[in-house]
Amino acid sequence: MRRILFPLVLGVSGVVVLCWLGFWQLDRLAWKETVLADINTRLTADPSPLPETPEEAADEYANVVVNGALVGPELHVLASGTEAGTGYRVIRKLEEQGGRRVMIDLGLLPLDDKTPPQDAPLGAITGTLLWPDDVNSSTPAPDMSKNIWFGRDVQAMAKTLGTEPVMVIAREMSQPDPRTTLLPVDTAGIKNDHLSYAITWFGLALVWAIMTLFLIFRTLRSKDT
Repeated sequence: MRRILFPLVLGVSGVVVLCWLGFWQLDRLAWKETVLADINTRLTADPSPLPETPEEAADEYANVVVNGALVGPELHVLASGTEAGTGYRVIRKLEEQGGRRVMIDLGLLPLDDKTPPQDAPLGAITGTLLWPDDVNSSTPAPDMSKNIWFGRDVQAMAKTLGTEPVMVIAREMSQPDPRTTLLPVDTAGIKNDHLSYAITWFGLALVWAIMTLFLIFRTLRSKDT
């Protein structure tokens, strides 16, 4: 008994820890599914006017409608892996009749299409309020001379275009831009790997248990001989 005590304790401890990690991932899975369900509810709600002072915590993924004209220059954000392929996300200023200015993500422009934008007449755009997390410490600074950005930096883009730091990702437009393919927001791109992580941890727990039993068997067998 003394000879198998250490592998037994080690084996049981390892299985307990690995199973705990598996159940923790299942808890995270339930939490993530609740988050995704809440996002889907917001995305499919009837569109409402843009809030006066949108806040990320309260208003992200809200389905909104804005009315105004697309004016001025546009910013190009290099994007790959989208449903429409690789190209530039087009970010442009929308000016409402009352003078309010916000940014609109008009979707994907092909890499080889640098047709200058045309001012669009007054129209309605339905879309999703979003605070993109494209930018981190490793994101290159934009190439202003070539108008190429490497992430949707809401604050910097708003300053460049002269708008509020508010971005709406277009889903429907009464006056669509024929150059771009809309990239509406959905939950398909939000990672939810917790189930696979849980299966991995439970699988490791099973392997650990088998290895422990094998070690104990070898120990007992060597004692008998």
